[in-house]
Amino acid sequence: MSSSATTALAPTPAIGAPKKILVLGATSGIAESTCRIWAAQGASLFLVARNPDKLAAVAADFRTRGASFVDTAVADLDATETHPSLLAHAINSLGGMDVAYLTHGILGDQSAAEQDFNTAAQILHTNFMAPVSLLTWLANYCVQRRAGVLAVISSVAGDRGRKSNYLYGSSKAGLTAFLAGLRNRVDREGVTVLTIKPGPVKTAMTAALPGSASFADVDAVAQTIVQAIDKKTPGDLYVPIKWAPIMFVIRHIPDRIFKKLNL
Repeated sequence: MSSSATTALAPTPAIGAPKKILVLGATSGIAESTCRIWAAQGASLFLVARNPDKLAAVAADFRTRGASFVDTAVADLDATETHPSLLAHAINSLGGMDVAYLTHGILGDQSAAEQDFNTAAQILHTNFMAPVSLLTWLANYCVQRRAGVLAVISSVAGDRGRKSNYLYGSSKAGLTAFLAGLRNRVDREGVTVLTIKPGPVKTAMTAALPGSASFADVDAVAQTIVQAIDKKTPGDLYVPIKWAPIMFVIRHIPDRIFKKLNL
């Protein structure tokens, strides 16, 4: 679909109407917790995820919790050629869009990626190329309407490459840089771009990682994200906030010392 085709889509709803929220990667742990809050507020939700059974289950849960409208689409978001039609369908189903919330991503297998380029490329595609495709379309839609919040899950791992997860980290670094440039382009057009940088969070994706018992509570992280989106806060959001000073220090450790650390 060309960018001109987006002009036929439904307008953004009037101020005071329930939020109309597009959620891409709706079965991730952080997305589920965030959407539970929005559902209780009576928001309208369009949910996109790959697993039909999980998607149906979370959609039913959000309806029970009070969402005013819930619709879904089963889709592989790695398939970038499907994005224009998928996004147009989602926004038409919602009757507009206030927030696009992107939580699509994978940790990937660092050890395998070190040995095989195709494994590395898959991590980069899922975490960087696919979001760039989605955000390019969504940003143009929002700019045409001079409204909208694009809230995207990146990671503190993108602040500095570490030997333990540099494939994941580099994909998130690229996404963070893209979002910074996109924000600079569209902020003057009335569009908010929020880069969400969680530290380790207790979810199904991180359950097998060492030290996962001490990771941040997903519901507390979700509450912080909702508050930032409600305030249309642009820029980088570290969650929990303790990661802002931690990553400041990590970014400024001299390389001759950083190389010796087991991170």
